[in-house]
Amino acid sequence: MLLFVRHVTHLMRVVADTNIIVSGLLWRSNPRRVLDAAREGALDLFTSAILLTELEDVLSREKFAKLLASIGATPHDLVLGYAALASVIEPATIEPVILADPDDDAVLACAVAAQGEIIVSGDRHLLDLKKYEGIRILTAATLVAEIS
Repeated sequence: MLLFVRHVTHLMRVVADTNIIVSGLLWRSNPRRVLDAAREGALDLFTSAILLTELEDVLSREKFAKLLASIGATPHDLVLGYAALASVIEPATIEPVILADPDDDAVLACAVAAQGEIIVSGDRHLLDLKKYEGIRILTAATLVAEIS
């Protein structure tokens, strides 16, 4: 009798901060490589409704209007595309952590609920933590170096 054992690889569980997603959607950069890695199945991205709302708010800013028009996309189109790439989950309830920027706590809450291994961010408040509840907080460049 032959037994076939399927090798199951563990995908890194990652929560991307809004600044990473915006950069990844709009420019060719390390944040784009993070999104590409998710598209290629090299890592699992997680997000929440709160983070998707923040993403749409940021993409709706006037400073992105011309760029979005040039690529024929609306903020809503980009948010839907990202929501299809990432797993949308209910964030955990956590105590306030980043008092200087409480919006950053939404990223931490999502990562806890996702049982995330990595938060990828360009935000100094998050990066200065280095780790939260065992979840490493890295720049896009550092994450890209790790998965390359």
